[in-house]
Amino acid sequence: MPSSDLSYFKRPWWGVLALTFSAFIFNTTEFVPVGLLSAIGVSLDMQPTDVGLMMTIYAWTVAVASLPLTLLTRNVERRTLLVRIFVLFIASHIVTGVAPNFAILVLGRMGIAFAHAIFWSISVSLVVRLASAENKSRALGMLAIGTSVAMVAGIPLGRVIGEAFGWRETFLIIAGVAALAAFVVWLTLPALPSERTGSLRSLPGLLKNPVLMLTYAVTILTVTAHFAAYTYLEPFVHQVDGATSDRITFLLVLFGVAGIPAAYCFNRYYAREPDKFLLRAVGTVAACLLVLFPCALTIGTLAVHILVWGGAIICFGLAMQAQVLHLAPDATDLAVSLFSGLYNVGIGAGALLGNHIAHGLGLSWVGSFGGVVGGLSLGVCWLAQWVAKRTTPPGTPGATH
Repeated sequence: MPSSDLSYFKRPWWGVLALTFSAFIFNTTEFVPVGLLSAIGVSLDMQPTDVGLMMTIYAWTVAVASLPLTLLTRNVERRTLLVRIFVLFIASHIVTGVAPNFAILVLGRMGIAFAHAIFWSISVSLVVRLASAENKSRALGMLAIGTSVAMVAGIPLGRVIGEAFGWRETFLIIAGVAALAAFVVWLTLPALPSERTGSLRSLPGLLKNPVLMLTYAVTILTVTAHFAAYTYLEPFVHQVDGATSDRITFLLVLFGVAGIPAAYCFNRYYAREPDKFLLRAVGTVAACLLVLFPCALTIGTLAVHILVWGGAIICFGLAMQAQVLHLAPDATDLAVSLFSGLYNVGIGAGALLGNHIAHGLGLSWVGSFGGVVGGLSLGVCWLAQWVAKRTTPPGTPGATH
């Protein structure tokens, strides 16, 4: 294809779509083990709840790697960096797919986690850069749709492939799809020089921002609460509800489906009352976790519950990304890197908390304990907004909206 024809694909919204597709790939692989815990456990002669610790290792690898890798790559042109990320991502999936034991499986997942750490440190700021000023929320919403579709199609499809062919094939197929995504990124993104990434000199300023620090605390607490239950949703539903494999897959699809109207709600309502939007999202996540067990006693109530819970956690993630971008306009990649790292601290902590609760009290209690942590997060979220209103005049950069 002549170079003049290639310019057609360099339009901004093609780039946003390419990053949305990439987000789908990265979120599929991060959470696909949720639907494969039992299959991996049988293959490696382990309990599903012990296999779930793989989520903790992955998440904490992202948490530790996000900041140093973001700083290490901060001067690399962004399209080139994304293609290199995909090379690491694909190679690590091949290692995961052929892993003969849990140790090699974890090693492969750690390689994927390194790629994940860089991708989520730069993707949010890139879609905002590609979109026009009036379409920034829409661009973020599209990126969230990539996350939602991963839950709608990626995780359940990974489970179906795992049941039909084996869990290893799921990861090998993801590697193949990632190769396609790498080509799409190369084709559609223009050259994007690194800008406003921040450096180590930016870090003290971020750490001295009390509202940003409280926002990060809300991230850790809410994500810990969510993943204490979500990581073990497959064995939880099977044990509490006695659901069949088909019903579990259906529920996983429902969880992701909820993300699509959630992205719509974010685009429509967040800009009007951002503080209330965030508080409601955190409060809804906490409430859903507290009532998870009674709602799981029938498939009908659980289906409704899953829709609300899934929508709330997507709304939370979108609102938090917007808050972080607003609170650190001059060091966006660094601030989002910290956010991504801390989000993954929460994922790992939640998986670990759920594991201890499952072993100590039983799977039926994971939602209740998650709800308590979610309630604490709601209090910290209110405190962050109170501090913002007390310390920063309206309209000042760094203030809440």
